[in-house]
Amino acid sequence: MNALHKTVASLALAVTLAGVADQAAAFCGFYVAQADATLFNNASRVVIARRGNLTTMTMANDYKGEPKQFAIVIPVPTVVKKDQIRISENALIDQLDGYTAPRMAEYWDEDPCNPPIYYGDEEMSADDGSGGGGRSAPTKVPDYKVTIEATYDVGEYDIVILSAEEAGGLERWLTDNGYHIPAGASGVLGSYIKQNMKFFVAKVDLAEKNKLEQPFLRPLQVEYESPKFMLPIRLGMVNSNGPQDLVVYALTEKGRVETTNYRTTKIPTDMDVPEYVAGEFGPFYKALFQKQVAKQGMQTVFLEYAWPLSISCDPCTGIYLSADTLTKMGAGWASEYHGGVNGGFVTRLHVRYDMAHFPEDLTFQETADASTFQGRYVIHHPFTGDATCEAGRAYKKDLYTRQETEITNVASLTGWSTETIRKKVPGHSNAPAPKTGGSWWEQQ
Repeated sequence: MNALHKTVASLALAVTLAGVADQAAAFCGFYVAQADATLFNNASRVVIARRGNLTTMTMANDYKGEPKQFAIVIPVPTVVKKDQIRISENALIDQLDGYTAPRMAEYWDEDPCNPPIYYGDEEMSADDGSGGGGRSAPTKVPDYKVTIEATYDVGEYDIVILSAEEAGGLERWLTDNGYHIPAGASGVLGSYIKQNMKFFVAKVDLAEKNKLEQPFLRPLQVEYESPKFMLPIRLGMVNSNGPQDLVVYALTEKGRVETTNYRTTKIPTDMDVPEYVAGEFGPFYKALFQKQVAKQGMQTVFLEYAWPLSISCDPCTGIYLSADTLTKMGAGWASEYHGGVNGGFVTRLHVRYDMAHFPEDLTFQETADASTFQGRYVIHHPFTGDATCEAGRAYKKDLYTRQETEITNVASLTGWSTETIRKKVPGHSNAPAPKTGGSWWEQQ
């Protein structure tokens, strides 16, 4: 796979250019596992901070090939100036990914013969881009019908902003300048040209890259003003080998973000599952997501997390998002307040897509919905001590029924066989169902 193809297929496609629980509810669970974006092969990750028409995008870069072969071509709604381009840090996106990831919480059953008594309520360093000039005046390249709007050196990247009159000329310019365009790109490029979009083109400055003491390329961050709140994904599907995953982390002022031209559907949540799932949470969530994609015909964008920044996550799967972290992600309007943030909202959207099922670019809107939501799966550890009292015997009977429900839940969420799941529940697969009817002593 050539550099442009890989980037367009798994990174540039993710550039955005253009309530189950009430907020007062508290789960008070213990975090035990999470399903971050690394579960999905080559998943693209993009952070969008948007306030009014101002958008700041940060693109995680998972390119693992030779730096000299790296290149991206991204449609943008306007000519981006040098001071609107920065270098970010992968650690910041990792933190946001971990903080919003679907999670597993766990609880422990109390001794039914000795229940507790409760009284009252007790119980990024950004790169400044210096070290290279920019060309302020557009330069026309008549043979290609391409205009070089600006050129910049930003960190380890050489960046060119282009406009074009026709797709063929743009394709030839890119090819002649060492950018390998996948077959079929011309038609998609043409559709963006008709929308008067510009093209953000970046490749690696090898001399600057060699000065860095890290093996991976750092994320690019772009800021611009435009009424368009959209994500041009079609270019990334031109030469892809199959469906791709994209995770979008949206930082907004008041409410959650949803797509306007595709349905936004909440991932199934708040389901009880057996204890063993804690050790297999990755495969469990991958199977769950795959089944939901199939159920929705791969035509839905899934909501995995939505939470006000001023309310603590519960249970939390990562370090709380500080005002400093949010500022580096472009949400500088989120002011620090008692160790948290006064105002603001974070939304996590996850989509699996291909050209057949997602023929249009994604368009977004910020809604007024500030209710909390998280993909959350719950383990209730059974009480394992002696429970010989009447309440204890009733507990054991109810436990069998509860475990059957947990087994059924996993089967319905993943498509796995109930018999396979049942064998992984200790003491349950061979245990007879408790008798029903009569007095409790007749059921033992």
